[in-house]
Amino acid sequence: MPHVIDFVNVSTEGLESSPVAAALAGLRANEARYFSTKYKHVYETVPASEKADLVAWLQRILTEERGLEFASPLLEVADVTVEDEKAGTIKWPEFYFESGLVINVLWTVADGGKRAVGFKLSEGMEVPEELTAAGFKFARQKSKLAGEIRGSFFVIKGDY
Repeated sequence: MPHVIDFVNVSTEGLESSPVAAALAGLRANEARYFSTKYKHVYETVPASEKADLVAWLQRILTEERGLEFASPLLEVADVTVEDEKAGTIKWPEFYFESGLVINVLWTVADGGKRAVGFKLSEGMEVPEELTAAGFKFARQKSKLAGEIRGSFFVIKGDY
């Protein structure tokens, strides 16, 4: 059953097992606010087990593009699809890991559109070894809901 994320009253529901649950919940609320403000999209998450096909898609992209596999358990998935005036339909699923890592895939459906994988780190978590070993560098951003967010990304070259 989908869980609508409230960015006014932030809840750790579904993220309780994370050692940075409050910060991860703030990051999730920050994402919900972004999609609500920019696209008027109601942001919902489900347990990762309910989106096995989407999880497999992410794992294929990470493995084939960068050889990445994350040790942290995946807790929740937001299966987001939005319409953008310029880009058209964008698939933008987000994946919430127990460690506090959030991965999103920006996939413009139209040929030649933007396609990238983004990484966001919850405040208080260490950079995952998988990303340190791969040489990712992180930019910092402040958020009222999430505190300090560190982010990085890579452009997807293949077709998935």
